[in-house]
Amino acid sequence: MGNNIIEKGESVIVRLMTERKLTLALAESCTGGFIANRITDVPGASRIFRGGMVAYSNDVKKKFLGVRAEILERNGAVSAAVAREMAEGARRKFRADFAIAVTGIAGPGGGTRGKPVGTVFISLAGKSETVVECKLNRFSREKFKETTAKQALNLLMKHLIDKALYA
Repeated sequence: MGNNIIEKGESVIVRLMTERKLTLALAESCTGGFIANRITDVPGASRIFRGGMVAYSNDVKKKFLGVRAEILERNGAVSAAVAREMAEGARRKFRADFAIAVTGIAGPGGGTRGKPVGTVFISLAGKSETVVECKLNRFSREKFKETTAKQALNLLMKHLIDKALYA
């Protein structure tokens, strides 16, 4: 028996997107490139992965992803609105069929009553719509990044399987 009886999520994503001739872009903040690392670990990822950006500062989110200053000021960097604009901006910038964006509070500090440490917004922009999910991943920084990356990839995989976002 082989080790790859169960395909990893990123392998499924690369396979499905390759079969459908779809492309992917990323805009990562709190995961620091961890999602891109997982995708590029898959042989053949170059057929689907257009590129990604670690947009850690608000200035980078505004300048390179087109996140509006008023959205950042009104909602804060860790918000559904910012995650949405990051994903849509990455999709446009990289001319991809899909884009994933993540923004959150990895901790151990930085949380508030309304947005505790572990809060993360994951957004997926597709051809016809953009969805955003909020998660609470109260783990160490490393486990936070790993869990968030897995959740983001699962969101994309679910939509690829359901064919919900691609026309």
